Amino acid sequence: MALRMLCSSVLRTGTDIGVSNARTFGTAAILCRRSAPLGPMPNEDIDYKNLESLEKYRSYTRYLKKAEEAKNTPAWWKTYRQYQEQEDPGHGVERANIGLPHCRPSRVKEARVRKRVVKENRRSLELERAMRLRTFKVSLDRVQAGWEETSGPYHVQRLADHYGIFKDLFPMAYFYPRFILRVSYGQDSPAQVHYGNHLTPTEAAVAPQVSFEAEEGSIWTLLLTSPDEHLLDSEGEYVHWLVGNIPGGAVTSGEELCPYLAPIPAKGTGFHRYVYILFRQEETIDFHEDIRPLPCVSLSERSFKTLEFYRKHQDSMTPAGLSFFQSQWDQSVTNTFHNILDMKEPVFEFERPPVYHPPQVKYPHGQPLRYLDRYRDGQEHTYGIY
Repeated sequence: MALRMLCSSVLRTGTDIGVSNARTFGTAAILCRRSAPLGPMPNEDIDYKNLESLEKYRSYTRYLKKAEEAKNTPAWWKTYRQYQEQEDPGHGVERANIGLPHCRPSRVKEARVRKRVVKENRRSLELERAMRLRTFKVSLDRVQAGWEETSGPYHVQRLADHYGIFKDLFPMAYFYPRFILRVSYGQDSPAQVHYGNHLTPTEAAVAPQVSFEAEEGSIWTLLLTSPDEHLLDSEGEYVHWLVGNIPGGAVTSGEELCPYLAPIPAKGTGFHRYVYILFRQEETIDFHEDIRPLPCVSLSERSFKTLEFYRKHQDSMTPAGLSFFQSQWDQSVTNTFHNILDMKEPVFEFERPPVYHPPQVKYPHGQPLRYLDRYRDGQEHTYGIY
């Protein structure tokens, strides 16, 4: 009776204002009547009055223990680390630092020096005027010198790791190049060797000018090798230049153990790495076993391994400098093989496998518009011409 009176009042009100709410009210009532039950609520089976019985929710240590057990459970798939260890067994293994010892300056002292320099710059009227008039210039030589003294060796070490220098020349070892090597080819238009830049074999045809900062009375060894050139041994190298017992920084006054040979990257083999390594000697070394017979124009006589050379003299020398470049075949390589090495030039070509095309269908769906071009010259039937 009450529901009937309520519906009558709603109809009467809607008629007075010109709006009929009867259908809306009826639809809402039907939807409420037809809605499915909500079912059991989450965690309604938990006895909240007896929380002591909920062991799995009470102890976080137990959860960590279960998670550790699940983590150590062997799975059928391989992780990224397992793939890396399969391809490179030495991946992730700690390597030995065979370079010169170095004590990194205290960060507190660096911060104090930087703070003092900032104060001096703020008090400088000339610097303020140059910045305001936009005439201030930064000396790139000072920037380069600051980089070489601070973070330069660490950046060069990371670059050498990126190019695989240590992996191929000093397996399971590395070093920080504390001495910066400056290698320059040519006189008129000098081509500098940096850390992975590209030089042509024509530019590196003759021995370069090498300089580095050395103390008076120090003794050095300079090596130029290529880990990518050997034609018979994939793990071997060809030594291009070897000079030992260099007094101070005078490379021309050292004992030339192997004369200079221009880069010979074979045609079709891409870019090759050519690495300069500077060793600091503790004393004068007898290199009579490492001297190559002159004029040393045979590749078999230039077969070399940097690791064996270092192990032989590791008690008397330490790697201290590093520089390298990349080179690709050009016409001068042919001249080097024919006229200097007196041998046939090796040429490599890549044989591409034939392109695979799936069997042709008469009504291709989802294929590009030029679908039939794949089968025009083949043995398979071509359904029409478009």
